[in-house]
Amino acid sequence: MGKVHGHADNIVYDLVSIQYHALKGGQVYEQYKSDAEGHDDVRQFIDRIQREDMDRARRAQELLASIIDVPVGAR
Repeated sequence: MGKVHGHADNIVYDLVSIQYHALKGGQVYEQYKSDAEGHDDVRQFIDRIQREDMDRARRAQELLASIIDVPVGAR
């Protein structure tokens, strides 16, 4: 583990931003999947990128917890 960062550091802001946008995308994809009704290949693509965004959000949370020295799920 490297330097412990405070809440105002750029790296913390960046990770929070990554997490926010990944989670926001996850919400929007539900509408995209609805729009793609009848197009299984498009729905599968949207499902895949939605899962990737959720994984990205989880990883950002883990990294945030490690650099600000707060256990994941403690807040």
